[in-house]
Amino acid sequence: MSNIGFIGLGIMGKPMALNLIKGGHTLYLNSRSGVAKELIDAGGKTCTSAKEVAQQSDIVIVMVPDTPDVEKVLFGANGVAEGLGTTGKGKIVIDMSSISPMETKVFAKKINALGCEYVDAPVSGGEVGAKAATLTIMVGANPATFDKVKPVFELMGKNITLVGGNGDGQTCKVCNQIIVALNIEAVSEALVFASKAGADPAKVRQALMGGFAASRILEVHGERMIKRTFDPGFRIELHQKDLNLALQGARAMGVALPNTATAQELFNTCVANGGAKWDHSGMVKALETMANHPVAK
Repeated sequence: MSNIGFIGLGIMGKPMALNLIKGGHTLYLNSRSGVAKELIDAGGKTCTSAKEVAQQSDIVIVMVPDTPDVEKVLFGANGVAEGLGTTGKGKIVIDMSSISPMETKVFAKKINALGCEYVDAPVSGGEVGAKAATLTIMVGANPATFDKVKPVFELMGKNITLVGGNGDGQTCKVCNQIIVALNIEAVSEALVFASKAGADPAKVRQALMGGFAASRILEVHGERMIKRTFDPGFRIELHQKDLNLALQGARAMGVALPNTATAQELFNTCVANGGAKWDHSGMVKALETMANHPVAK
């Protein structure tokens, strides 16, 4: 068993850390929101800084919202890099946040320069997957490092894939977020259309689940749209951040992502109407506004 540091204990991080404790590892914990009593009761140890986490741990996992947050945790005052610099070489830093692939490559080089290994391993599956330890984990690392950390990933996820080198895991996650956003938009359009036409959207969804249109988005988020349950989940503001990464990368590479841009505008509409913290299935509300008709009441 390993000493594992875990920084960032929000909606996703908390259950992921708990699953590692249940797997027999000793966890050193730090979060700007504090460490939940549930984790402490399970045996987790609270640290006052990211530096202390790195000093105490063989593997350091970071799970925070955005690229600047990862940079601050790693390289800010009392950050992970300071802790690595005082405790010797050979430790592994794993970033499981969803951030910029380009910045990930920069972060990896800085950590490597300290004699430590770097892994980018963003996840998909939401809070449900984090609690059930069924997350999809997209990994950017060298193969030898991947082999070292795979048993740790297996305590948090089921579909674990080494995509390539540093940055490739994050690129894969951006692709995931493009597909998810466009699927949410498609399900939203279909259910708004069905409801406006006078059909029962719940029955339409049930019928579609047995055909070629079936998808995880139709199953989970289609139900949210019908039942009006928009508590996250995965917040719209975070999905906006991920689509920004896609659109910025596309612009830099000269690639057109027209439907991704449309999905982002629909999220922008939701945010303008107070929906930044809605679950991303709340995109349907933007289409409902344009149709002047809700999927369900």
